[in-house]
Amino acid sequence: MASTTVQTSKHTNSARTTVVTELSPMQKPLVIVGILISVVLLTAIVNTTNWTQGVLFIIGLALGATLLYARFGFTSAFRRLMSVGNVQGLQAHMLMLAVASTLFAIILSTGFSFTGTTPAGYVSPVGVSVVVGAFLFGIGMQLGNGCASGTLYNLGGGSSSMIITLVSFIGGSLLAAYHFTFWMEDMPSFQPISLAESTGLGYFGAWVVQMVAFAVIYWITVQLAKKKNPPMMKQLPTTTGWKKVIRGSWPLFAAAIILALLNALTLTVRGNPWGITSAFALWGGKALMATGIDVSTWGYFQGANGQALTQTVLADSTSVMNFGIILGAFISAAAQGTFKPGKIKPGVAGAAVVGGLLMGYGSRLAFGCNIGAYFGGIASFSLHGWVWMVMAMLGTTLALFIRPLFGLKNPKPNDSIC
Repeated sequence: MASTTVQTSKHTNSARTTVVTELSPMQKPLVIVGILISVVLLTAIVNTTNWTQGVLFIIGLALGATLLYARFGFTSAFRRLMSVGNVQGLQAHMLMLAVASTLFAIILSTGFSFTGTTPAGYVSPVGVSVVVGAFLFGIGMQLGNGCASGTLYNLGGGSSSMIITLVSFIGGSLLAAYHFTFWMEDMPSFQPISLAESTGLGYFGAWVVQMVAFAVIYWITVQLAKKKNPPMMKQLPTTTGWKKVIRGSWPLFAAAIILALLNALTLTVRGNPWGITSAFALWGGKALMATGIDVSTWGYFQGANGQALTQTVLADSTSVMNFGIILGAFISAAAQGTFKPGKIKPGVAGAAVVGGLLMGYGSRLAFGCNIGAYFGGIASFSLHGWVWMVMAMLGTTLALFIRPLFGLKNPKPNDSIC
């Protein structure tokens, strides 16, 4: 198998994130297994619930494929930015958020829905819980080597350590669910603030404000890159023609647009944006209930969250989308010939435990993760999404000093790629 490592000079002006090269052979048996499992699970979902859940599972498959094919990172984007000033990941985030905000503004202002469910964005309170939770999540995702979406798609893509991260993620979610009442009721907090509905700007005015914000941030990243001249991201292997859709890697900016479209589609199908981590609390809660521990008395498991404990997990839209993400990434990795689980180093395992716990705890406090709070929150014009972004970056900065304690490497200015 030819090496796919491409040494890119830090002085290059190219922002390409893919390069044409020889690819690993497709792992056809695994592709077939992944497709068969997906068909069986889709059938079970539709027969147990309805086609809306089935469609959400299919959207999850598409999300998993997109994340895997582009290796679209939130964790790595923040780490590269805060360590060496590489801005490629954050620039992709700005494009993704700009497209999503545009689509969300149209959907939320018109009430458009494919299923008759009135769409509602993720607009959550801004308080101590968000500040603390996002900061903890920022640390956790750098130790766990993956955020919420990264944990799922890397798990599907064959990263062995993500099994530990996911289990710990669920554990952290449960602990936060147990402490939920304290953080929500005893800690200071403002009411939810929507840039569209709480300010009098309306969705068009809020859209203009956010477009300006994205443009300013993008401009700052361009200036930062000129000043720091950071190492570029490692280019991912791809091929030519239509084969690159299934076999090759996807350009980062193309994936950013696709993720925005899929998030908007999710909003029009289930009535809420894409989310991930609420399912982790549910899975953990169900596991404890099965052992005789009654979590239904906990503050978090009241109302809809408590009702979900009594239903099949296939009725939970976030869960079926998560299953889709894992399987979509698995099929895509097998199609690329890159599904090759390896051994887990002790340091990586330890970091995965700590990182997963911090992400699980932080995501419940902050009303979501990099997807529900950051991506979905900002696209929904919620102030808490912007606060999440800032605090997660601060958490990332601190984590850069902690990662080496576990044997994890950070990008360096003199690297040729990062």
